Amino acid sequence: MNQADVLEISRETFFVILLMGGPIMGAGLAIGLVIAIFQTLTSIQEMTLTFVPKIIFIFGAIIFFMPFMMNSIIEFTRVLFDRIAVG
Repeated sequence: MNQADVLEISRETFFVILLMGGPIMGAGLAIGLVIAIFQTLTSIQEMTLTFVPKIIFIFGAIIFFMPFMMNSIIEFTRVLFDRIAVG
């Protein structure tokens, strides 16, 4: 394995990490924005109001995106094992 292979595997690893975390972070960002707009419009400045909806929404997003995430991880692992077997 040479330096180019290591860089290619590292690049693919970071891409898979972004694919895994992106939808969950996006869901958290979206619900946070909705709650912030709601708090601004109603003048409710309760700090704990954001936690419960965010937790519920993020758990829902994890359950919703789990098949995609598992398929991505399994495919990345297969490609990585194929590289180990060949090289």
